[in-house]
Amino acid sequence: MSGTTIDGGDRQADFERKIVAPQHVGERVACLPRPLVFTNGCFDVLHRGHVSLLAEARSLGAALIVALNSDASVRRLGKGDGRPVNPLADRLAIIAALQAVTMVTWFDEDTPLQRILDCRPDILVKGGDWPVERIVGNREVTGWGGRVFSLPFIHQTSTTSLLEKIRRL
Repeated sequence: MSGTTIDGGDRQADFERKIVAPQHVGERVACLPRPLVFTNGCFDVLHRGHVSLLAEARSLGAALIVALNSDASVRRLGKGDGRPVNPLADRLAIIAALQAVTMVTWFDEDTPLQRILDCRPDILVKGGDWPVERIVGNREVTGWGGRVFSLPFIHQTSTTSLLEKIRRL
């Protein structure tokens, strides 16, 4: 190794280029290959269940967009005191670093409907705890000819139960 010093400076990691502000989603989506898959969630403390779901979602199409709840949106969901554990900027970076993810953005509303409308995905995906008829965007995506999937959990893991376990320790 040469004597080069890495100082961190203002450099942006390659994966951080996958993070797209909501107001730029439409223009970035236009450049992505189809079929386009969309999913959303808090993804607060990333675990094996999340990674498996994202990999399976990505396998359904050519590109995967993930929309994260903002910190305020997570708090409104009532997931418990101190949630989210990780702030939005950290959650965005972690999700963007995953190979399965093509682009990551966020929403401050209670639902991701506006991001779904911005992206017009061909495939909408949520985890198996969401019946298809309750998935936000189901009507819109099927209305323009897309498909909606509730993917069964491969690994029964939840952030809430993981945090409860940590607190007990």
